[in-house]
Amino acid sequence: MHPRHPYLDHPGPIAFAHRGGAADGLENTVTQFRRAVDAGYRYIETDVHATADGRLVAFHDATLDRVTDGAGRIADLAWDDVRQARVAGAEPVPLFEELLETFPGVRWNVDVKAEPALTPLLDLIGRAGAWDRICVGSFSEARVARARRLAGPRLATSYGMRGVLGLRLRSYGVPVPLRGSAVCAQVPESQSGVPVVDRRFVRTAHARGLQVHVWTVNEPDRMHRLLDLGVDGIMTDHIDTLRKVMEDRGTWV
Repeated sequence: MHPRHPYLDHPGPIAFAHRGGAADGLENTVTQFRRAVDAGYRYIETDVHATADGRLVAFHDATLDRVTDGAGRIADLAWDDVRQARVAGAEPVPLFEELLETFPGVRWNVDVKAEPALTPLLDLIGRAGAWDRICVGSFSEARVARARRLAGPRLATSYGMRGVLGLRLRSYGVPVPLRGSAVCAQVPESQSGVPVVDRRFVRTAHARGLQVHVWTVNEPDRMHRLLDLGVDGIMTDHIDTLRKVMEDRGTWV
């Protein structure tokens, strides 16, 4: 059991705007993040990559091609090139530093998509004094472990894939060791058709002082089911839908 990290100080389940609310087609843009904040969201999920010259951008893909009018791998491009691209032909790619300044009341769930982004992210969090506002996650267990090793307990982290698997096995009664000091398990509802989140999983996580955050949930019936199971947070592309579900349940803050 670890003391509760300030990042998690929130009454009731946490509503996360996934990439700011990706359903509108302007994912990971200042416009979309502002839309989420105006809708009452105080937790936003985003992703970070580092440009060739070490600038940290909020962007999901390794390349610009899918969602912008630009092209090429972010890791191979200088910031001056990346800043010319427009998401959906309209919105610039933001620097993560810009987001911390623009939305001082927001807490960020940050998926570190590539190794070169980790050190710039931790440096930025330190400079901004934003340790209470950031939770770092990654599919890579090694990357999460390195983040914890470099930053220590002041940094909130979620489990990587190995930690989630260990938690799932423990929920079945398999006594596997769980290492690290994550504050939450951030998981899909199911993986390859196999359920991940059920009452046993949530109970096992809570017994270890871990919150359970589920991504990416866009349908009201699934939101209700997960909240009935006692999950601590939901990430959604459909920010209006999740807000209404939580308002109906009396848990929207």
